[in-house]
Amino acid sequence: MRRTVWLLLALLGGWLLTGVVVAGPASAHASLVSTDPGEGARVASAPARVTLEFSEGVSLGAGYARVLAADGARVDAGDAAVDGSTLTIPLRADLPEGGYLVTYRVVSADSHPIQGAYSFAVGNGKLVATGTAGADTTDPGVAAALPTFRWLGFGGLALALGIPVLALVCWPGGWASERLRRLAGWGAVAVAVSAAAVFLLQGPYAAGAGIGSAVDPSLLAATAGSGNGRALLARSVLALALPVVLRPAWHLGVPPSRARLVVAGALASGLVVTTAAVGHPVAGPWPGLAVAVTTVHVAAMTVWLGGLAALLAVVLRPATPPQELAVVLPRFSRLAFGAVTALVLTGTVQAVREVSEPTALVSTAYGWILVAKLVLVAVVLGAAGVSRVWVQQRLGVRRPRSTERRRVIAHAFAGPSGGDAGIGPEFGPEEEDAADLRTRRQAEGAAEQLPGLRRSVVVELALAAGILALTAVLVGTPPARAAIAQPVDVLMPQQGSAGPNGSVQVSVDPARPGPNTLHVYLFDDSGRLTQPADIRVTLTEREQEIGPLPVELLPAGPGHYVADEMSVPGAGTWTITVTVRLDEFTATTASTEFPVR
Repeated sequence: MRRTVWLLLALLGGWLLTGVVVAGPASAHASLVSTDPGEGARVASAPARVTLEFSEGVSLGAGYARVLAADGARVDAGDAAVDGSTLTIPLRADLPEGGYLVTYRVVSADSHPIQGAYSFAVGNGKLVATGTAGADTTDPGVAAALPTFRWLGFGGLALALGIPVLALVCWPGGWASERLRRLAGWGAVAVAVSAAAVFLLQGPYAAGAGIGSAVDPSLLAATAGSGNGRALLARSVLALALPVVLRPAWHLGVPPSRARLVVAGALASGLVVTTAAVGHPVAGPWPGLAVAVTTVHVAAMTVWLGGLAALLAVVLRPATPPQELAVVLPRFSRLAFGAVTALVLTGTVQAVREVSEPTALVSTAYGWILVAKLVLVAVVLGAAGVSRVWVQQRLGVRRPRSTERRRVIAHAFAGPSGGDAGIGPEFGPEEEDAADLRTRRQAEGAAEQLPGLRRSVVVELALAAGILALTAVLVGTPPARAAIAQPVDVLMPQQGSAGPNGSVQVSVDPARPGPNTLHVYLFDDSGRLTQPADIRVTLTEREQEIGPLPVELLPAGPGHYVADEMSVPGAGTWTITVTVRLDEFTATTASTEFPVR
């Protein structure tokens, strides 16, 4: 166990050091990349369609994509369409001059909804304020119910799979335990109920609707048509089938036959895969590797936690014969050590993939939840180490002695019984009886000290329940690499005393505290680059009462200015303001907010 902890620390330390040395912009995760028309754009005539390009594949599912006029009336024509990462919204023909609001809520490959809004203008129309159109509208009831049912499913999976594995590998006599049979059965029911509940809630979650719409036929159909929905339905069916296949073994009190074992193994594998192959692993970089790693992680979790629950419920009780303790505990100790090692290694890989860089641990909600989980993992590893040491000290299996060594011991301690005292086989039974006696006394001594091991196992299970709860929340939280700051690229109309006059495009990269690169492009009403008489840029953080801070610009071409070392003092929501003097009598301004993390 100590080696496992040091390995975890070494891996995390190497990741942190690497992140500090080579930190760069992180890839976006199902975020909006570009739009046509662009955000804040002013076009001469109405386009036939609006196109939104995302960083990864999305689906409309139970979401929506609409274009609204300034009065709130819908001006989109027909259904929006998704092709990979491109969302297309057809518009009505001959739209009049004015401002239009594009609002959308689509579902990423990891089942998380992505919501946003932006506006563009046709002719001299006024841009429509986005207001709260782009704010998250997830219903509080749905937001609370989803992680609760996920937590129930994780716990049920550990019981449904971990208990039969314990009986099969460590304790063949466990098949006769009625309590273990009930625990495994109720675990399977919990998995099925959890999967069905998450299936019902996915529709309202994707659509931003209330929990009362869980049985809406259109939402159910949208969820059933998604990969996540099909995985949930399959998980529910597999969970109900597993106890049926194992039922004869539980009732007869003997391990299942070879044929039933093969079928049960296939069902268990399906449960693990349908749990691992949804959510974050299927989106982002290297999805195949991520699903494989997560599959090992889930399988190791079920073996360890399900086995711990079986130990606490049945094995670590006064009624258990000491001889059975001497068999079960050392076997499970070795099995649990392998499972914990797999959990640590695969968990480290998952953390590196989802967080992307160390700074995201303390700058995103996902990062902070992961930090809390890592703290609990460290404590539970300590408790598991205590349990393992207890077993090794009291029930540890010694290496078998060689034949020569047994003969020497027999010759030294066995007295002659008439005739010559030989070294022949007659001393074997005495040595074997001594070994059996020592093992029996060792087991009886361990049985008398079971309360200490029970306390350690209770601590492990309690902490593990907390870890599963945090995992259930993490599954529903966009990964840190999706929440860290992304480069800013926005096109804004310039507003003057006489109304709109041209536009300005602003690009900030990487939009983080410290040095940033700023590019500013100025366009006239016809969309051509124009050279102003004067231009000034300032930064302001209103909540922290910082600024306005002037930004020094250098000309980089006609209508193009750059600031290679624009300094952003710290994290926050910053406002960049561009003030342009076109001539002696005409001045315009444009501003936009952007997050810095």
